[in-house]
Amino acid sequence: MEQTLKITNVLSDPTRYYIYQYITKMHQEVTVQEIADNFNIHPNVARLHLSKLEDVNMLISETKKTGKGGRPSRLYRLSDDVIQLNFPFRDYQLLSRIAIETMISLGEEGKKALYLTGKKFGKEVIEQEINRQNNGGSLTFEQKLNSLKNAATMAGFYPEFEANDDQTKIYFQIFNCPFKEVAIEHSETVCNTHFEFLKGMFEQLFDSVELIEKENMLSGCHSCSYQALVTK
Repeated sequence: MEQTLKITNVLSDPTRYYIYQYITKMHQEVTVQEIADNFNIHPNVARLHLSKLEDVNMLISETKKTGKGGRPSRLYRLSDDVIQLNFPFRDYQLLSRIAIETMISLGEEGKKALYLTGKKFGKEVIEQEINRQNNGGSLTFEQKLNSLKNAATMAGFYPEFEANDDQTKIYFQIFNCPFKEVAIEHSETVCNTHFEFLKGMFEQLFDSVELIEKENMLSGCHSCSYQALVTK
Protein backbone atom coordinates (compact mmCIF):
# COMPACT_ATOMS: atom_id res chain seq x y z
CA MET A 1 0.00 0.00 0.00
CA GLU A 2 2.87 2.38 0.82
CA GLN A 3 4.36 1.93 -2.68
CA THR A 4 0.92 2.48 -4.25
CA LEU A 5 0.60 5.80 -2.40
CA LYS A 6 4.06 6.85 -3.55
CA ILE A 7 3.23 6.08 -7.19
CA THR A 8 -0.12 7.88 -7.12
CA ASN A 9 1.58 10.90 -5.53
CA VAL A 10 4.24 10.95 -8.26
CA LEU A 11 1.67 10.63 -11.06
CA SER A 12 -0.63 13.28 -9.56
CA ASP A 13 1.44 15.92 -11.36
CA PRO A 14 -0.04 16.16 -14.91
CA THR A 15 3.28 16.99 -16.59
CA ARG A 16 4.98 14.04 -14.92
CA TYR A 17 2.13 11.75 -15.94
CA TYR A 18 2.39 12.82 -19.58
CA ILE A 19 6.18 12.45 -19.50
CA TYR A 20 5.73 8.85 -18.35
CA GLN A 21 3.18 8.24 -21.11
CA TYR A 22 5.58 9.74 -23.65
CA ILE A 23 8.39 7.40 -22.58
CA THR A 24 6.14 4.31 -22.75
CA LYS A 25 5.37 5.14 -26.39
CA MET A 26 8.98 5.91 -27.40
CA HIS A 27 10.18 2.30 -26.96
CA GLN A 28 13.72 3.61 -26.34
CA GLU A 29 15.87 5.61 -23.94
CA VAL A 30 15.32 9.34 -23.57
CA THR A 31 17.53 12.18 -22.38
CA VAL A 32 16.75 15.11 -20.09
CA GLN A 33 17.12 17.49 -23.02
CA GLU A 34 14.69 15.49 -25.16
CA ILE A 35 12.04 15.68 -22.44
CA ALA A 36 12.73 19.40 -21.93
CA ASP A 37 12.33 20.09 -25.66
CA ASN A 38 9.16 18.01 -26.09
CA PHE A 39 7.40 19.48 -23.05
CA ASN A 40 8.78 23.02 -23.36
CA ILE A 41 10.25 23.02 -19.86
CA HIS A 42 13.68 23.84 -18.45
CA PRO A 43 16.14 20.88 -18.38
CA ASN A 44 16.38 21.17 -14.59
CA VAL A 45 12.60 20.76 -14.33
CA ALA A 46 12.70 17.81 -16.75
CA ARG A 47 15.46 16.21 -14.66
CA LEU A 48 13.35 16.62 -11.52
CA HIS A 49 10.33 14.91 -13.11
CA LEU A 50 12.47 12.02 -14.38
CA SER A 51 14.13 11.62 -10.98
CA LYS A 52 10.75 11.45 -9.25
CA LEU A 53 9.65 8.70 -11.64
CA GLU A 54 12.90 6.86 -11.00
CA ASP A 55 12.47 7.16 -7.23
CA VAL A 56 9.36 4.93 -7.41
CA ASN A 57 11.00 2.48 -9.87
CA MET A 58 8.84 3.49 -12.82
CA LEU A 59 12.01 4.46 -14.67
CA ILE A 60 15.65 3.45 -14.46
CA SER A 61 18.63 5.38 -15.76
CA GLU A 62 22.27 4.92 -16.62
CA THR A 63 25.08 7.13 -17.81
CA LYS A 64 26.45 6.54 -21.30
CA LYS A 65 29.08 8.22 -23.41
CA THR A 66 27.72 9.75 -26.58
CA GLY A 67 30.89 9.29 -28.64
CA LYS A 68 30.97 13.04 -29.33
CA GLY A 69 33.19 13.98 -26.43
CA GLY A 70 32.11 16.00 -23.43
CA ARG A 71 30.21 14.75 -20.42
CA PRO A 72 28.36 11.41 -20.62
CA SER A 73 24.58 11.64 -20.95
CA ARG A 74 22.11 10.16 -18.49
CA LEU A 75 19.56 8.05 -20.34
CA TYR A 76 16.18 7.09 -18.90
CA ARG A 77 14.00 4.12 -19.86
CA LEU A 78 11.06 2.18 -18.49
CA SER A 79 11.73 -0.05 -15.54
CA ASP A 80 11.03 -3.77 -15.84
CA ASP A 81 9.05 -3.59 -12.60
CA VAL A 82 5.31 -4.17 -12.91
CA ILE A 83 3.39 -1.07 -11.85
CA GLN A 84 0.11 -2.09 -10.26
CA LEU A 85 -2.27 0.20 -8.41
CA ASN A 86 -4.81 -1.73 -6.39
CA PHE A 87 -7.40 -0.47 -3.89
CA PRO A 88 -7.72 -2.89 -2.16
CA PHE A 89 -4.84 -5.22 -3.08
CA ARG A 90 -5.60 -7.93 -5.66
CA ASP A 91 -3.01 -10.32 -7.03
CA TYR A 92 -4.14 -11.10 -10.58
CA GLN A 93 -0.63 -12.21 -11.48
CA LEU A 94 -0.89 -15.02 -8.93
CA LEU A 95 -4.32 -15.95 -10.31
CA SER A 96 -2.92 -16.15 -13.85
CA ARG A 97 -0.09 -18.41 -12.64
CA ILE A 98 -2.61 -20.70 -10.94
CA ALA A 99 -4.71 -20.86 -14.11
CA ILE A 100 -1.71 -21.50 -16.39
CA GLU A 101 -0.24 -24.22 -14.17
CA THR A 102 -3.64 -25.87 -13.83
CA MET A 103 -4.05 -26.07 -17.61
CA ILE A 104 -0.49 -27.34 -18.05
CA SER A 105 -1.14 -30.08 -15.49
CA LEU A 106 -3.94 -31.38 -17.75
CA GLY A 107 -1.42 -32.13 -20.51
CA GLU A 108 -1.93 -31.44 -24.20
CA GLU A 109 -5.71 -31.15 -23.88
CA GLY A 110 -5.28 -28.45 -21.23
CA LYS A 111 -2.88 -26.50 -23.44
CA LYS A 112 -5.20 -26.86 -26.43
CA ALA A 113 -8.08 -25.44 -24.41
CA LEU A 114 -5.86 -22.57 -23.29
CA TYR A 115 -4.89 -21.68 -26.86
CA LEU A 116 -8.51 -21.83 -28.05
CA THR A 117 -9.52 -19.53 -25.21
CA GLY A 118 -6.70 -17.14 -26.13
CA LYS A 119 -7.98 -16.96 -29.72
CA LYS A 120 -11.55 -16.47 -28.47
CA PHE A 121 -10.55 -13.45 -26.39
CA GLY A 122 -8.53 -12.04 -29.28
CA LYS A 123 -11.66 -12.09 -31.44
CA GLU A 124 -13.68 -10.52 -28.64
CA VAL A 125 -11.42 -7.46 -28.25
CA ILE A 126 -11.76 -6.77 -31.98
CA GLU A 127 -15.52 -7.24 -31.85
CA GLN A 128 -15.70 -4.76 -28.97
CA GLU A 129 -13.60 -2.26 -30.93
CA ILE A 130 -15.86 -2.57 -34.00
CA ASN A 131 -18.97 -2.12 -31.84
CA ARG A 132 -17.40 0.93 -30.23
CA GLN A 133 -17.01 2.49 -33.67
CA ASN A 134 -20.69 1.74 -34.43
CA ASN A 135 -19.76 0.70 -37.94
CA GLY A 136 -22.58 -1.42 -39.31
CA GLY A 137 -21.18 -1.83 -42.83
CA SER A 138 -18.16 -3.66 -44.17
CA LEU A 139 -14.80 -2.26 -43.10
CA THR A 140 -12.15 -0.91 -45.43
CA PHE A 141 -8.57 -2.14 -45.07
CA GLU A 142 -7.63 1.10 -43.30
CA GLN A 143 -10.51 0.70 -40.87
CA LYS A 144 -9.45 -2.87 -40.14
CA LEU A 145 -5.88 -1.74 -39.52
CA ASN A 146 -7.07 1.02 -37.20
CA SER A 147 -9.23 -1.48 -35.34
CA LEU A 148 -6.16 -3.66 -34.81
CA LYS A 149 -4.12 -0.69 -33.59
CA ASN A 150 -6.80 0.51 -31.19
CA ALA A 151 -7.55 -2.95 -29.77
CA ALA A 152 -3.85 -3.79 -29.35
CA THR A 153 -3.26 -0.46 -27.62
CA MET A 154 -6.18 -1.04 -25.25
CA ALA A 155 -4.76 -4.49 -24.50
CA GLY A 156 -1.53 -2.81 -23.35
CA PHE A 157 0.74 -4.03 -26.16
CA TYR A 158 2.22 -0.59 -27.14
CA PRO A 159 2.01 -1.65 -30.80
CA GLU A 160 3.26 -0.32 -34.11
CA PHE A 161 1.64 -1.44 -37.39
CA GLU A 162 2.68 -1.03 -41.00
CA ALA A 163 1.17 -2.51 -44.19
CA ASN A 164 2.68 -3.02 -47.63
CA ASP A 165 1.31 -1.20 -50.69
CA ASP A 166 -0.90 -4.02 -51.97
CA GLN A 167 -2.38 -4.54 -48.49
CA THR A 168 -1.54 -8.25 -48.31
CA LYS A 169 1.08 -8.05 -45.58
CA ILE A 170 0.93 -6.37 -42.20
CA TYR A 171 4.10 -5.94 -40.17
CA PHE A 172 3.68 -5.17 -36.50
CA GLN A 173 5.72 -4.93 -33.32
CA ILE A 174 4.68 -5.22 -29.71
CA PHE A 175 6.83 -3.31 -27.24
CA ASN A 176 5.07 -4.42 -24.08
CA CYS A 177 3.95 -7.90 -23.16
CA PRO A 178 1.20 -7.80 -20.50
CA PHE A 179 1.93 -11.46 -19.77
CA LYS A 180 5.72 -11.09 -19.44
CA GLU A 181 6.04 -11.96 -15.75
CA VAL A 182 4.08 -15.22 -16.17
CA ALA A 183 5.80 -15.95 -19.50
CA ILE A 184 9.21 -15.97 -17.84
CA GLU A 185 8.16 -19.10 -15.91
CA HIS A 186 6.04 -20.70 -18.65
CA SER A 187 7.43 -19.20 -21.84
CA GLU A 188 6.22 -21.76 -24.38
CA THR A 189 2.65 -21.99 -23.08
CA VAL A 190 2.16 -18.26 -22.51
CA CYS A 191 3.79 -17.24 -25.81
CA ASN A 192 1.62 -19.73 -27.72
CA THR A 193 -1.47 -18.38 -25.97
CA HIS A 194 -0.39 -14.85 -26.81
CA PHE A 195 0.15 -15.89 -30.44
CA GLU A 196 -3.36 -17.36 -30.64
CA PHE A 197 -4.78 -14.22 -29.03
CA LEU A 198 -3.19 -12.12 -31.80
CA LYS A 199 -4.32 -14.58 -34.46
CA GLY A 200 -7.87 -14.34 -33.16
CA MET A 201 -7.71 -10.55 -33.57
CA PHE A 202 -6.71 -10.89 -37.22
CA GLU A 203 -9.17 -13.70 -38.00
CA GLN A 204 -12.03 -11.53 -36.80
CA LEU A 205 -11.16 -8.98 -39.50
CA PHE A 206 -9.74 -10.89 -42.47
CA ASP A 207 -10.94 -13.85 -44.55
CA SER A 208 -7.64 -15.69 -44.17
CA VAL A 209 -4.55 -15.05 -42.07
CA GLU A 210 -1.08 -16.56 -41.83
CA LEU A 211 0.65 -15.14 -38.77
CA ILE A 212 4.44 -15.48 -38.57
CA GLU A 213 6.52 -14.61 -35.49
CA LYS A 214 9.80 -12.88 -36.33
CA GLU A 215 11.18 -11.81 -32.94
CA ASN A 216 10.40 -12.53 -29.31
CA MET A 217 11.21 -10.42 -26.25
CA LEU A 218 12.00 -13.48 -24.18
CA SER A 219 14.82 -14.27 -26.61
CA GLY A 220 16.44 -10.95 -25.82
CA CYS A 221 14.85 -8.98 -28.67
CA HIS A 222 13.72 -5.37 -28.27
CA SER A 223 10.14 -6.34 -29.14
CA CYS A 224 7.89 -9.16 -30.27
CA SER A 225 7.49 -8.70 -34.01
CA TYR A 226 5.21 -10.45 -36.50
CA GLN A 227 4.23 -10.57 -40.15
CA ALA A 228 0.63 -11.27 -41.09
CA LEU A 229 -0.26 -12.43 -44.60
CA VAL A 230 -3.92 -11.52 -45.05
CA THR A 231 -6.75 -11.78 -47.54
CA LYS A 232 -9.36 -9.02 -47.25
